[in-house]
Amino acid sequence: MSANNVVLTVTPNPAVDVTYTVDGVHLGSSHRVPTPLYRAGGKGLNVSRVAHQLGHPTLAIATAGGPAGEQLRADLLAAGILHHLVPVSAATRRTIALVDTAHGNTTSIFNEVGPALSGAEWQALAAAVVDNLAGVQTADGVRKPGVLVGSGSLPEQAPADFYPALVALAHAAGVPAIVDTSGSGILAAAKAGADLLKPNNHELMEAVGESNLVSAARKLMDLGAKRVLVSVGEEGMLAFSADAPSRYLQAKLPAPLSGNPTGAGDAAVSAAAVALANGVEDLREILRAATSWSAAAVLMPGAGEISPQYNELAQQLIITDH
Repeated sequence: MSANNVVLTVTPNPAVDVTYTVDGVHLGSSHRVPTPLYRAGGKGLNVSRVAHQLGHPTLAIATAGGPAGEQLRADLLAAGILHHLVPVSAATRRTIALVDTAHGNTTSIFNEVGPALSGAEWQALAAAVVDNLAGVQTADGVRKPGVLVGSGSLPEQAPADFYPALVALAHAAGVPAIVDTSGSGILAAAKAGADLLKPNNHELMEAVGESNLVSAARKLMDLGAKRVLVSVGEEGMLAFSADAPSRYLQAKLPAPLSGNPTGAGDAAVSAAAVALANGVEDLREILRAATSWSAAAVLMPGAGEISPQYNELAQQLIITDH
């Protein structure tokens, strides 16, 4: 596979991310805050934004509706991120994050529920995926994508088979599929044979109904997933492969970082997507990139960007076999 293939992302439930920075949160008090950061968000858009930041070609497919949808479109244009937005009648949702600079963490995240799409709008979204899997129109001409990423929650009343259908479309086009979602969507994507799943530890154990993280990851591979990356907070990240299900790798930094972890998982997915898009199969290499990009995202104020220190962080990682 040639280098620098297109990362194609699908975000069925995008949002305009609004990030407020506040010097300490005091319940019951008023807070004066600087102008918030407004950004086109949703997990797949964050994946594309990180890939774009590092010079990897990407196309972001999402829905957009109402004034917030126009705000989302304007931000993607301003950022120079190649996109295909499917117009929908319902207004695009918003998410609100409060970053507490006094304590170095994100104190609260409020995610609006995504409005339901019509049957015709779901069909238009699927058609956009099919069209772009056949070839993405870039400034350099039409290019075939190297990976398909489906990320995030689904709007209300979404088809239960949305993510399995994405996996099937990707495989029919001859490209790997990555899915990053929660709940029953993880199980459905595993059964569809997703090439990589990226839950965090809480999402994984809740979806599988297991209290043991390693057993839960192996259950996803038993269902059909080829690889599983699991974020475990300060303990870094675990990587599993169906090729060697009795073993796993763990990558972590010598000391935890403080900052905004909101987009850390999306940065990890972006790293894995760039790797798979360009034919990287080595699990250790995928894990190193995913963990370092994820850590570098924590150092930035908003989701969808990573610190230039990602290479330095990659060298600091402690990777162990289990």
